Amino acid sequence: MESSEDGSMSYREFHANGSRMVTSEVEAKLDEGNIQEAEDALREGLSLNFEEARALLGKLEYQRGNVEGALRVFDGIDLQAAIQRLQPSFSEKTPVKKGRTRTESPSSVSQHAASLVLEAIYLKSKSLQKLGKFTEAANDCKRILDAVEKIFYLGVPDIQVDNRLQEIVSHAVELLPELWKQAGCYDEAISAYRRALLSQWNLDNDCCARIQKSFVIFLLYSGVETSPPSLAVQIDGSYVPKNNLEEAILLLMNFLKNFCLGKMKWDPSVMEHLTFALSICSGTTVLAKQLEELNPGVYHRIDCWNTLALCYSGAGQNDSALNLLRKSLHKHERPNDLTSLLLAARICSEDPYLAAEGVNHAQRAISNAHGPNEHLKGVALRMLGLCLGKQAKVASSDFERSRLQSKALESLVAAIRLEPNNSDLIFELAVQYAEHRNLPAALRSARHFFNKTGGSVSKAWRLLALILSAQQRFSEAEVVTDAALDQTSRWEQGPLLRLKAKLKISQSRPMDAIETYQYLLALVQAQKKSFGSLQISSKVEYDKVNEFDIWHGLANLYASLSHWKDAEICLQKARELKEYSAALMHTEGKTKSFCLFEVFYLSLLNLTPPFLI
Repeated sequence: MESSEDGSMSYREFHANGSRMVTSEVEAKLDEGNIQEAEDALREGLSLNFEEARALLGKLEYQRGNVEGALRVFDGIDLQAAIQRLQPSFSEKTPVKKGRTRTESPSSVSQHAASLVLEAIYLKSKSLQKLGKFTEAANDCKRILDAVEKIFYLGVPDIQVDNRLQEIVSHAVELLPELWKQAGCYDEAISAYRRALLSQWNLDNDCCARIQKSFVIFLLYSGVETSPPSLAVQIDGSYVPKNNLEEAILLLMNFLKNFCLGKMKWDPSVMEHLTFALSICSGTTVLAKQLEELNPGVYHRIDCWNTLALCYSGAGQNDSALNLLRKSLHKHERPNDLTSLLLAARICSEDPYLAAEGVNHAQRAISNAHGPNEHLKGVALRMLGLCLGKQAKVASSDFERSRLQSKALESLVAAIRLEPNNSDLIFELAVQYAEHRNLPAALRSARHFFNKTGGSVSKAWRLLALILSAQQRFSEAEVVTDAALDQTSRWEQGPLLRLKAKLKISQSRPMDAIETYQYLLALVQAQKKSFGSLQISSKVEYDKVNEFDIWHGLANLYASLSHWKDAEICLQKARELKEYSAALMHTEGKTKSFCLFEVFYLSLLNLTPPFLI
């Protein structure tokens, strides 16, 4: 049964069962509070049963804005009884008799009746939502979906379904998770989202896209940790996400796949959410692949190059990133794009042989940091200082190196005037002072950085210790290192332990240094065992502390103590990790030379060398 309204200015009408009825009489009875009389008028005028008449009355009240009145009407509908009457008619496959129109078939009539009843429950749920009764609204909305599953136990078919019925089902599927979220029932909301996406509701592509996007936003930003999907919804051989992040990424990648196939409209916010999700799990190479697979024209080619460069830079593929930025900054493209210039300068600042190119990019960035981009001038000056400092490392003369270091310091000091609270900039200024041999200024900046970070950053302790050791204050540097070790987690202690070993060597305490190196070796090997092949070269976090360096350091120590057998064992271990190394060959040659010299000297005294006993 189908109901509709005539939207003219003077009156409204209900259409049902081939009959027509003006609503003015019914509205008058509702205004008087005579719900029963209004219901009787509808049943007689349009040949409706009890549930259908109540559904139309409730809809009329809802459209008039009387939400509480609509609820009173809807409360009288027995949904369970209506479903039990409707279910057999859907399961029967009654052939359409000759001379009977398709819209008059029993199945079609049942669908119209189902539409009226289910729409009534949907509007009741919306009414409860407007009144702030979210839990009750969610339970009623869930009843709609349960009813549809009972009526269409094999899923909503994609043909021969009344459009109005399909529209109500789609609205209910989309509304249910939102109601659970508003009620604060997040586990139920997650179940509703998964039910919406995994059950056969015959939703159109736009509705699916809205539900997927809403679910992704909830997974990424709600702060609620979800449990993996239950075994009942898992498909053999399919990947099951283990946490919110994985599930959100899968949904977003599925959206992009459907877009590329032409099933969904483009939504730029989807790529923004995917960028966030993959960035926080260091999956920028995956993001780059998704960008490359997008259809041409979705992004302007220069924007695509810049985003890909950022992805590759985040993954450590600086050569690929810089090549893309060079294309983007070509004179026929966007040569003055400030963000591209800053990213190119930052990449160049990590390589002494690219530093000159980085200086050029940074100077152009400074020239373009005006107007709305003036706040980036400090960043541009910082990049210029870093590039000049790195360029000084490969200068061809002492005069050139001194000149570049002075200009680097000038740029960093100018940057810190614009950004006095930038702790990273303070750290880089301290490093530059130290490289320029201005140790008092370096120590002041290092202490400033330490105070800014509250001692929570490992490199603040290391910088202090290094500057103190450069001032020959080894005992103070060791105290700082020990304090840093107490404040640092186990896996981050590698660089500090190496520094401590070198401080002990500087204080002529080789046995203590050996003990520290042995502890460092145990740490690196334990880390290697814990992380397996995923850990490259046994590196400890951000600094290059690896097994080769430790064995090499031990070999030098044992050689200095004339423990030739121990030194040879350490050299052999180091050779297994890196067969061709100039430093290793130098140590090996020096060890053999001293060993032969000792043998020769002791033979002159008719004594047996201790390592031959």
